[in-house]
Amino acid sequence: MSITLLKFSSITKKITMSLAGLFLVVFLLVHLGINLCLLRNDGGDWFNAASQFMSSNYIVKVFEIVLFGCILLHITVGVILTLQNWAARPIGYYKPNRSETSFFSKYMIWTGLVVFLFLLIHFMNFYFVKLGIVPVPEGAADKHDFYTMAINLFSTPLYSIIYIVLIAIIGVHLNHAFHSAFQTLGLNHNKYNYVIKLAATVYSIIVCGGFIVIPVYFLFFF
Repeated sequence: MSITLLKFSSITKKITMSLAGLFLVVFLLVHLGINLCLLRNDGGDWFNAASQFMSSNYIVKVFEIVLFGCILLHITVGVILTLQNWAARPIGYYKPNRSETSFFSKYMIWTGLVVFLFLLIHFMNFYFVKLGIVPVPEGAADKHDFYTMAINLFSTPLYSIIYIVLIAIIGVHLNHAFHSAFQTLGLNHNKYNYVIKLAATVYSIIVCGGFIVIPVYFLFFF
């Protein structure tokens, strides 16, 4: 796939990455909604039911394939664009000032690597357990007992601190990526750019704040 992507123009790659990224932005809202079920005082009934539905419904399984395709596409195109940009820079190239290139824009590849690290940890703790690649953690009834797996992890201070830090960095990535995607797709204008940027900030705060509330709850109130 990466060989084929190399043949596309830079703008085509950026549009592809933006569309895949916006799909992931929507998915995060769904994922957050399911995770917030952990906060219900019902012994994990809602959370396990939602997780089981996401694991067994055939429509969701098709959606899952699309999701993983978008993740792979977004990461691959992002890496290709970054490497091509680095390769195109001559020695002693002109460094733009802060007004021309934002701090967050320059470090998107690194915050993107944090997102990848987070996904890897998440898969190791949940998705790979479901597939049988990773053994069922101690205390969990079976490979579908995601509630027990989650509360055991979030009740561990070190894990929760790492989780919160990674989510905060992901928030930075999301904030910049959200409004950059609209810009790449040509959906930007001086009249409403501030609305898009505001929406990006609000989205990032709500999503990342929602995810951060979960470990805080299990650390201090569970």
